[in-house]
Amino acid sequence: MPPFAFKEFLPTVPLQPGVYLMKSRAGEVLYVGKARELRKRLSSYARIDQALHGKTAMLLSQVRLIETIVTNTEKEALILESSLIKQHRPKYNVILRDDKSYPLLKVTVQEQWPRLVMTRRRVKDGARYFGPFSSPSAMWETIRYLNSLFPLRRCKEKSLKPKSRPCLNHQMGRCLAPCADKVSREEYRELVDNVLLVLDGKNQQLVKELSRKMAQASAELRFEEAAQLRDRINSLNKTLEKQQVVAAHGKDQDVLGFARQEASVAVALLFIRKGVISGQQAFYLADPVGTDAEVLTEVLSRFYWEEGRYLPQEILLPFAGTDDQLLADWLSEQRGGSVAIACPQRGDRVRLLEMAEANARQLLVARKTRQTSWQGLAGGLQKVLGLARLPERIECLDISNLNGKQAVGSLVCFVGGEPAKDRYRHYGIHTVEGPDDYAMMDEVLGRRFAKGLTEGDMPDLLLVDGGKGQLGVAMQALADLGIPGTVELAGIAKEKVEEGEKLYRPGRKNPIILERHSLVLLYLMRIRDEAHRYGITIHRRLRAKEGLTSSLTQIPGVGKARTELLLRELGSRQRIAQAGVGELAAVAGIGPALAAQIWQHLHENKADG
Repeated sequence: MPPFAFKEFLPTVPLQPGVYLMKSRAGEVLYVGKARELRKRLSSYARIDQALHGKTAMLLSQVRLIETIVTNTEKEALILESSLIKQHRPKYNVILRDDKSYPLLKVTVQEQWPRLVMTRRRVKDGARYFGPFSSPSAMWETIRYLNSLFPLRRCKEKSLKPKSRPCLNHQMGRCLAPCADKVSREEYRELVDNVLLVLDGKNQQLVKELSRKMAQASAELRFEEAAQLRDRINSLNKTLEKQQVVAAHGKDQDVLGFARQEASVAVALLFIRKGVISGQQAFYLADPVGTDAEVLTEVLSRFYWEEGRYLPQEILLPFAGTDDQLLADWLSEQRGGSVAIACPQRGDRVRLLEMAEANARQLLVARKTRQTSWQGLAGGLQKVLGLARLPERIECLDISNLNGKQAVGSLVCFVGGEPAKDRYRHYGIHTVEGPDDYAMMDEVLGRRFAKGLTEGDMPDLLLVDGGKGQLGVAMQALADLGIPGTVELAGIAKEKVEEGEKLYRPGRKNPIILERHSLVLLYLMRIRDEAHRYGITIHRRLRAKEGLTSSLTQIPGVGKARTELLLRELGSRQRIAQAGVGELAAVAGIGPALAAQIWQHLHENKADG
């Protein structure tokens, strides 16, 4: 294919700030960028030395159309760029996929009686979020610690239903039972404020306030209350001793470490709150487009664009990015206060940068070790199964149904030896009635391969759960599309418990039987088990949806149309079940009387269950 004609295109591009979208022949957005001067930025691509810029050259070889959107200011271009990247998720932009899904702590301050809960998503719901926690065990330890000091309610309901008798948690001293009116609103809110102080890193401030209250309680002869406050103070002091103070100024800082190894880049962010390290997050970028300064700026833009992201007072960088002042102005607007971006050259802040860089280097070492291990395992897979090439991308299909009802096909994907959860898919069964797993598998694989053929998106190996019969279905699905043999296929089945797992391949009469502790077998079993787990999760979700729909449609005045309306407005079945009467009544077409009926019906059913 001929390269994009920059020479003819550039004279038509304005010398103004804006955003550009590079697209493929099929119209797919490959890359989104912004520029202070569009023509100047795009002309730099025409001068790319393809021998020196691997991934950039690969991008340009696929570009067939460039669209530009002019903005009034560079800041508007920055905001529009971030929005378009979030919308299109172009494969050549920096998309921050963490090696792990770090948990967060959430204090539901928007609720009448707030709770402390774990979550993995930030949303704009008015709650306060803390984290991410790099260690889930440390996060749960924090929850247990805070619950022991400040016993907030643990029930899941957003709005409490009054009870005549509190639950077991109250009897065990783990909850103050606001549901049974055992605590005043003021006293409960004070506990919530104390939890927020601890999570904000303001332990010393809290200790001073509790010490003052303890002295007051003692002076007024309220010795039981004073003893309780004393125990909280002692516990907080022990925590303060364990905290690693890295800065005396008490600021909130994010410190970015950057490390490159050949084409790969690792970025580590240390979160420092009130001078104490509170956590870290790391990202691996296989071969990002652009110079180190451009990659650094894009990482910052993507990271802080995430909804609900906490913004510190200061961000420390190892070297200058391309738009530091522009980013600082934008983030300051979002924070409602100053956000400084600095590249310190001396002093304690350089020590923090060195610590962050060490974490980034460690990620590269870990990835290299993992990659080497995967190359060995992939070579073993290729040899054992007789594959034509290394199976870099493996997919596995599971069919879940209950006597043929609520059937769903669940497809999981592993890339480079690890789950690629953004590529997991589930398929509803449309053409098969009754319990016919072969026909269901044929329908799902036909749809999967047809789409993959159109988009050029096929796995290196498709694994099916089953023996010769299931393998034959997969082979026929490829043959029906006129592409037999284009995807490597394998089946894994345990036909008799005492015989263990057997592997099946097309064209081979007898199964492949490996040692029980073979790394190749264990890896394929892991993929198959993940497909089972994902299938069960989707199946449960479908049953829960059908159960709630069935329950709601039993209420006079609530049919399928109003059930769909509730789902659309409140977002999920769980939200409907948790909503109060007022929230239900606010949905168009429901009204107060019907809302009361819905609430009563759902909660009566819950109590009966």
